[in-house]
Amino acid sequence: MRALESRLGVRLLTRTTRSVSPTEAGQRLYQSMAPRFDEIELELAAVSEFRDTPAGNVRIQASEHAANNILWPKLLKVLPDYPDINVEITVDYALSDIVAQRYDAGVRLGDQVAKDMIAVPIGPPLRIAVVGSPEYFKQRPIPKVPGDLAAQNCINLRLPTHGSLMQWDFEKDGHPLKARVEGQWTFNSSVPILRAAVAGCGLGFLPEDMVAKELAGGSLVRVLEDWCQPFAGYHLYYPNRREHSSAFGVVVEALLYKC
Repeated sequence: MRALESRLGVRLLTRTTRSVSPTEAGQRLYQSMAPRFDEIELELAAVSEFRDTPAGNVRIQASEHAANNILWPKLLKVLPDYPDINVEITVDYALSDIVAQRYDAGVRLGDQVAKDMIAVPIGPPLRIAVVGSPEYFKQRPIPKVPGDLAAQNCINLRLPTHGSLMQWDFEKDGHPLKARVEGQWTFNSSVPILRAAVAGCGLGFLPEDMVAKELAGGSLVRVLEDWCQPFAGYHLYYPNRREHSSAFGVVVEALLYKC
């Protein structure tokens, strides 16, 4: 970087003993060059195609549930056969711009994918379960309809998109219903919600497959099941580019949902 500054005759970075930050000129140079980084990466990936085996880095952004229940088990079966493919998975609930953040792909529910992206299904339809422990229901009545949740201690999930609490979505006989619930506990990821529900701290609103083991073992009880209808599952989405690396192709093929 110092050599570049010497060549240009302009300081690009302000350096102190504790930090490094771009100057006005450095920031301008970065903004003009940043959009070209993806082109450089694509060209490097194209060169790597001359290798005998797929190789390269693949960065994916996903929710915690998708990362744990879809990406991890599927890629675990495939990646040992491709030691030169490196996969980075970032858990993010914020629905960030994968292009701006320089991710190769993201994972969202089917109805949340932007229309200008290529999207492929990687999992079955999902269904939510409202659950509480047997100990919890010794102290509270079992809710029969979503309106009964007002008298319950519900465990909330705070979404980073707007800093708001996630609404609980229900549907019955074709009629959707959104419920804002209250309770003593709020988390920003689903694993602590499951832990709190098992501990008797309140009702959790969690993906059905995430609580299957607890329901089968009796540590959780399901309620309002007839109000929880299936909805579109996870899709892998990515920009519509001309070229994709062989490493990216291996990852996509491994993740595809095959009925």
